[in-house]
Amino acid sequence: MSLTKIETQLQDKVSQLQRQGISKGREKVVTGILPPADGFGPRYVLEGYGDAPYLRMNSNAYLGLGLDPRVIRAEAEAVESYGAGPGAVRFISGTYQPHVELEKKLAEFHDREAAMLFSAAYATMLGVLPQLIAEDTLVVSDALNHNCIINAIRLAQPARKEVFAHGDIAALDRILAAYRGQVKRVCVVVDGVFSMRGDHAELDQINAICGQYEESYEQGVITLVDDSHGVGAFGRSGRGTEEVSGGRADILVGTLGKAFGVNGGYVVSSAAVIAYLKESAPLYIYSNPITPGEAQAALAALEIVDSPEGIDLLERLRGLSRRLRSGLERLGFETLPGAHPIVPMLIRDTDKTTRLVEHLFARQILATGLNYPVVPKGEQEIRLQVSANHTEKDIDYLLDSLTEVTHD
Repeated sequence: MSLTKIETQLQDKVSQLQRQGISKGREKVVTGILPPADGFGPRYVLEGYGDAPYLRMNSNAYLGLGLDPRVIRAEAEAVESYGAGPGAVRFISGTYQPHVELEKKLAEFHDREAAMLFSAAYATMLGVLPQLIAEDTLVVSDALNHNCIINAIRLAQPARKEVFAHGDIAALDRILAAYRGQVKRVCVVVDGVFSMRGDHAELDQINAICGQYEESYEQGVITLVDDSHGVGAFGRSGRGTEEVSGGRADILVGTLGKAFGVNGGYVVSSAAVIAYLKESAPLYIYSNPITPGEAQAALAALEIVDSPEGIDLLERLRGLSRRLRSGLERLGFETLPGAHPIVPMLIRDTDKTTRLVEHLFARQILATGLNYPVVPKGEQEIRLQVSANHTEKDIDYLLDSLTEVTHD
């Protein structure tokens, strides 16, 4: 028995990714966090780079709650009470009081009957979508949906699948019209906020189209929305894409690992749907949940978001995002309009994207370049992500660093 033959093939694949300029490369390891000082937000220290402080512009922690003392204290106290890990899957003996309380609060936050926790939002989508797919189901997906949706569809192996051009509501209409009489159930699945661009699905329009065809399908038209980048970061009160668009998903997936600053994923829906998923979703049944400490920390974060302080944090986040967008436009960089803290710089060239990321890193700024095949050819970008624990001086420092480069 030997790995020699397959290791050679695997090394060739890695080398190919490196030649294409799309390998992830060596991970940068955070060894410390420096507190805000002199009008700047937190800075990050990296292994191998001495004590140099780095501005992090590639984090999903949109409200900075992972560093909030109340969230940290809640987790520490729960660890003292319940231990470091759950020690079992949920249905054996791995359900703790913080899990139950968090599910109740998430359902209330989203105005749903019930909620269900998973180890991650990615696992949530992989656990939920295949359980909604039967032999006579059509799955309809937006072309820019996240990788978790793509892989969940592959795992489900639906008999029928259609992908419509990003945000093309008319194309969705045509698909639903064309499949009448051919399938019994339709599942329309989209991201709420699209992670590469920061734009959002028009759920009100999607709902209107789906509603027109509800009676045409024996088992109806179901909408499943992954709003991991929206919940807690988008909308006046942080209810995400539903709040901004005025639409409502039949089944909504969210994360605790972005705006809430902790870890884990969840789904909210009717009590009947959640009861079914608890009996059928393998990534729930056979996988340990988040720790009791993480659940307690998420409860603390949710309480902050769902308060006047949360409203203020979200307003601050929108203001900083506007400052960055307008600054990029002033410098002549291409970006997309919107209110979400994902602010893309569209570079549209792999080599230029790589060089600009390196330029920012040399000025102690962490930013992520997105190249093909992560994004389509011609849409290569640097995804900048704003946090409420950034300051105006942070945004201006980033913009000043970008004045030093050309972008023709």
